[in-house]
Amino acid sequence: MPVKIRLQRHGKKGKPFYWIVAADARSKRDGRFLEKLGTYNPNVNPASIDLNVDGAVKWLQNGAQPTDTARAILSYKGALLKNHLAGGVRKGALTEEQAEEKFQAWLSEKEGTVTAKKDALAKAEADAKAKALAAEKEVNAKREAEAAEAEAAEKAEAAAAEAPEEAAEATEAESATEEASNEQE
Repeated sequence: MPVKIRLQRHGKKGKPFYWIVAADARSKRDGRFLEKLGTYNPNVNPASIDLNVDGAVKWLQNGAQPTDTARAILSYKGALLKNHLAGGVRKGALTEEQAEEKFQAWLSEKEGTVTAKKDALAKAEADAKAKALAAEKEVNAKREAEAAEAEAAEKAEAAAAEAPEEAAEATEAESATEEASNEQE
């Protein structure tokens, strides 16, 4: 029976979520499977992959053929490297301890690159938030300046409107004073 390591789609429309399974090549994509090896969620950045590496290596050693996407995921998580190192141990090229040491060194290096990517994404997000906040503060300051300017212009207009009235009142008061002085004479 030909066995494939492939993805089985789950999740709702537009939000895929995959199971990584070992399945008979003749079964449907989302049909029967022999063993669930892990999960793959491409909706987050970086994509989250949970894989049983030892189970995947076991199936690879028994002749299972991964699909292109499954091969990329197995390579990313180190299952193909572990299978390669296990082949070297079988042939006597290296010991089990050396193979495990090489695999752990590769895993720590890979974890460092993933952590660096997560940090870079977090920094980029923080920078974008800071930039948006600065732009918003600038817009608010501009809006406040325009409001203060409009208020000052309104006060100036009101003062200008009151000035002719005061001048008219002053003229009336002067004429009333003159009339009063003329009457006394």
